[in-house]
Order: sequence, then structure tokens, then C-alpha cells
Amino acid sequence: MAAQKSLRPRQKAILDFIQLFLDENGIPPTVRDIQKGCDISSTSVVDYNLRLMERDGYLKRRSEVARGIELLDETGQPVTNGAVRVQIVGYIAAGEPIPAFSSEGGVASVEFDTVEVRPELKKKHGTLFALSVKGTSMIDALIDDGDVVVIKPTNTARNGEMVVAWLREEEEATLKKFYREGFARRLPTATHSPWIP
Repeated sequence: MAAQKSLRPRQKAILDFIQLFLDENGIPPTVRDIQKGCDISSTSVVDYNLRLMERDGYLKRRSEVARGIELLDETGQPVTNGAVRVQIVGYIAAGEPIPAFSSEGGVASVEFDTVEVRPELKKKHGTLFALSVKGTSMIDALIDDGDVVVIKPTNTARNGEMVVAWLREEEEATLKKFYREGFARRLPTATHSPWIP
């Protein structure tokens, strides 16, 4: 990597961890994953080192998503590791519903991009798309505000599955767990449980 500045030991450990995490999981780690995996005292120390590594050409970051780290080769091109790219088509609410697949996420400068997934996901599920999450109501399912979820389009769902539900009358969409209860369908939230006939 002649064009890049040499890494400090902590930065080398972070870079190695990101590569290992990508190889094992097919997605980049979060800042918290790096903090824990590299035994670093705080997320701000991780963020500081990631900013230096981005400046020096080792990686690229998309600050609007939790897993927005992309490794770069010595020419500044993304290292793909055979991953497949899925288009991020908009925002999805994890909380109060928002207009279906909204591009109005409160950040006017956000340009929707792509997210990498393991090739076997694309082979198994076919057409996929991704949405950037707004809200924290799915935090118990380890989905936080700013995360990107990859969606398989389908007209059916099993009890307890996570779904992107389109609320027809309101013309809004939300990310929730889906439950059948008799002839009704329930999408529980922290404050209420709307019923879908």
C-alpha cells in the first residue's frame, strides 16, 4: 500500500478486525463491534482512528448508516471480497410509520447507495433491496437507528417474523415483528399494537 501512510499498531488491529469481520459475516462491523473486538476504551477512540484511516486512504465511511465502513485497496477502489451489492431505496420507520419507503429522512444531503451482502443471500432469495432504518423501536432485535436492513419482497409472513408492513389506509410503512392472532394481524410497538384486518 505504497500510496497510503503507514498504520499505527492500533489502526492495524482495527483494519485486521474489519477484514476478519467482513470475511466471517459478509457485512462490515459497527463502531461498537470494533470497540469490543479490539478492546478499545470508547467508541470515540474508534471513531478518531477510523477518521485518520479514511483520511489516509484505507477505508471509506458513510456516516448516515451504522455499518457504513468500506475497505479500499491501494488504488482507492472498494475491496469487495466477492460480495454482492444491494440498492438502498429509501428509509423505513422503526417507530411511528412514515410514508412508504420514504426518501425524506431528515438529512437532505443523503444519497442512497448500496450495501454489500454475501453472494449466497442473493442466490437463495433472488431479488433483494435495502432500507435505512429511522427510529429505535426494534433495538431489542439489534436493529438501531441508522442501520440498513436487507429486504426480500414477499406477500406472506410467518408468525414472529420481522416484516416491512405497508399500512394501506395510511399509505405508510413500518418495520415490525408480525403476529397472527385469530383472523387479525398485530404489529406490536412500545406504545401500542395496531391491528391489521
